[in-house]
Amino acid sequence: MLALSGCDQGTPLAVVKAVAAGVPSLAPFFDERSGLGQDAQVRSQPVRGGLQQGDTPGLYGGSKQPTVCDVERLEQFLADRRNERKAEAWARALDISADRIPDFLERLTPVLLRHDTLVKNHDYKKGKAVPYNSLLQAGIAILVDRQGLPAVKCSCGNPLRPFEGDTSRISVAFENGNKKWQGYEHASVVAVRPASRPLERLALVDVEQPERGIQRPVGTTGEDDSTFDTRERRAVPDLTGTTFGQASRRLADSGLAAGHDGQGLPPAGARVTATDPPAGTELRFGEYVMLSVAGGGSGGGQGATPQGPGEGTSRGATTPPSSPSGASGSSGSSGSSGTTTPPPPSSSGPKPPSSGTSGPSGASGTPATPPGSEPPASSRPPGSRPPSSDPPAAPEPPTPPPSSPSPASDPPAGSPPQVTSAPPPGDPPAPSNPVTTIAPPPTSAPVATGTSPTTSAPASGEPASSGPAAGAPASSGPVTGEATVGALT
Repeated sequence: MLALSGCDQGTPLAVVKAVAAGVPSLAPFFDERSGLGQDAQVRSQPVRGGLQQGDTPGLYGGSKQPTVCDVERLEQFLADRRNERKAEAWARALDISADRIPDFLERLTPVLLRHDTLVKNHDYKKGKAVPYNSLLQAGIAILVDRQGLPAVKCSCGNPLRPFEGDTSRISVAFENGNKKWQGYEHASVVAVRPASRPLERLALVDVEQPERGIQRPVGTTGEDDSTFDTRERRAVPDLTGTTFGQASRRLADSGLAAGHDGQGLPPAGARVTATDPPAGTELRFGEYVMLSVAGGGSGGGQGATPQGPGEGTSRGATTPPSSPSGASGSSGSSGSSGTTTPPPPSSSGPKPPSSGTSGPSGASGTPATPPGSEPPASSRPPGSRPPSSDPPAAPEPPTPPPSSPSPASDPPAGSPPQVTSAPPPGDPPAPSNPVTTIAPPPTSAPVATGTSPTTSAPASGEPASSGPAAGAPASSGPVTGEATVGALT
């Protein structure tokens, strides 16, 4: 207990200001009474994990009332010359230029929070946007970007960015009229991470009629909504062998949420080894499927860099597929999100859960060596010879190592170059007078057993031999243990 206490004391708590629904901000960018947005009374819903991806079905809510956020009026305020300084500060907080504000607003979509959500909020003080961490109560109307990240608080126009701290290490300050609201639970607080792809539509839940789902195209305010029944059962797809990013997208397309029991979100390249419940189980819209993963590759998750709002894509997040699909479309709209058939065994394939390994061999980007192929040079043991394409040489008879080998010396000037390959470490040293070894010409006389056209190692206590001279025929008599020395010509 003392060790845990000391560890907790070493990790400071992030101070977070509570922002209750319907309570005016003390230093807003625009007057809360100007009609920019209207909050609702929504009780925070239970959630699996403090980090949620922006395309999670049911993460946000909607309403039959289409004007929860008046985007056109906000654009008019920011374009007004009397608010020029305010517009510049607003744009800098969102990392865009002031001239791109209209294009940026066209990409945003109004929604209602269904969870108490952590964000980096901004007040407007002395001509500048002053950032601070805040907890927005469920029911607050916001604008989200194309990756599902909160971007603007509707009622006051304050710019929002992703919360960057640890959701489990916060200290919420309920002050300035923002009293602790009914239903607040620290365990149900969430922070949103960008979806791994630009979204075409958001899958919402009607906050007044939860059995009614809303498909809202990105960049619209409700006029193009379509509805569906959230009570309809949806089968869990077979996700074993896919990556976490692929599994998350396929679940979102099916109207189900991806969950993970570990801290944070796994890397997008981590391989899914199992799902709970298993494939084929039927769930209602927005219910969680817990993913077990092994290892990880590149990309996203908790470490994904928040989006640069002007681009509509994540800076440093995983690369979106070429044909992004909606949040809860048909199975045929998943595009490159993955397939139900696990990939064939390869360097990037998953390992069985019982193997006890932390990830696949190809998780770090280096593929495993297939059977029968040569390993790379860096993977050969020290001292081993590199592979050769030449046919193997005839085996030499084993000879005992010399007890007193002659030290190797440089060849004299003018000597022919040595063409025999260098012996591996541990072999006897080369003879002091290297010569060119040439195989004897074929003769009718049989060669005695044990002879070799190559230079043999000398016996113990005998001087090193230079082998037969170039062009000299091999002896047909029996080998006596001494080599014939020929003169080089």
